[in-house]
Amino acid sequence: MTIYEALHTVAEGKLNNMLEVVKQLLALQERDRSIHHIRAELVGFEAQRRVLQTKASESQTRLETIRTRLKQIESERKKLELDAESKKQMIERYSLQQYQTKKNDEYRALTHEIDNCRQAIVGLEDRQLDLMEQAEAAQKEETALLGEVRAIQEVVCAKMDELKARETELNRDLEALSSERTLLAAAVAEPYRVRYERCLKQRGEKVLVGIDHGVCAGCHMRLTPQTLVSCQSDEEIVTCPNCGRILYYTPEMDLAHPED
Repeated sequence: MTIYEALHTVAEGKLNNMLEVVKQLLALQERDRSIHHIRAELVGFEAQRRVLQTKASESQTRLETIRTRLKQIESERKKLELDAESKKQMIERYSLQQYQTKKNDEYRALTHEIDNCRQAIVGLEDRQLDLMEQAEAAQKEETALLGEVRAIQEVVCAKMDELKARETELNRDLEALSSERTLLAAAVAEPYRVRYERCLKQRGEKVLVGIDHGVCAGCHMRLTPQTLVSCQSDEEIVTCPNCGRILYYTPEMDLAHPED
C-alpha cells in the first residue's frame, strides 16, 4: 500500500478532524477576503466617479465652446455692421464734398472714393451673410448639444446615485465584517494569530491553502509524503516548506500526485 492509499484509508474512516485553530483561521481568512474585496470595490468607485465627471465635463465644455463661438460670430457681425455704416457715412460726406467742389480732379477723386466705399460695403454685407449662416448652423448645433448634455447629466446623476447607494451598502457591510473579524481574531491563540497576520502581509489573502493532488494550492510546489501525513493527522499546524503558507486537509482533497 502506498503512502497516498494509506492516507485515503484513514480519511475514509473519519470525519474532518481539522485542528480547531485551523478552522478559526479559515473563518478569519474568509472575513479578510470579504473585507479585501469590499475595499477593492470601494477604491474603484473613485475612478468610476472621475470617468462620469469627465464625461459630463467634456459635454459641457463642448457646449460652452459652441456658445463662445456664437458670441464671437455676433460680435464680428456687429463690427461689420458698424464698418458698413461708417462706409455709408463716408459716402454721404464724399457726395456732399462733390456737390461743393468745382474742380474736376477733386470731383473724380471723390467719385473714386465713393466707388471704393460701395465695393467695401458689398464685401462687408457678403461677410455678414456668411456669418449669419455660420450663426444659424452653430445655433442648431447648440440646440442638439444642449439636449445631449442634459441626457448625459441625467445618466451621470443616476450613476452617481447608484454608486453612492452601493458605497453606503458596502461601508455598512465592511463595518459589520470588521467587527466580526475583530472577534474572530481575538478567539485565535496569539502565536497562531501572529503567524497568520505575518503571512497575510507577505502573501495577501491566501494564507491558508488546501492540498491539490499532492501540491500546495498556494505556490503549486509538490509536497513531501511526510508533510502530507502531518497535515492529515490534525495534530499540529503544518506550513508549506516552500512558501510558508498554512496547509489544511479535508477528506475530499486528492493527496496523490498525478505522477505517482
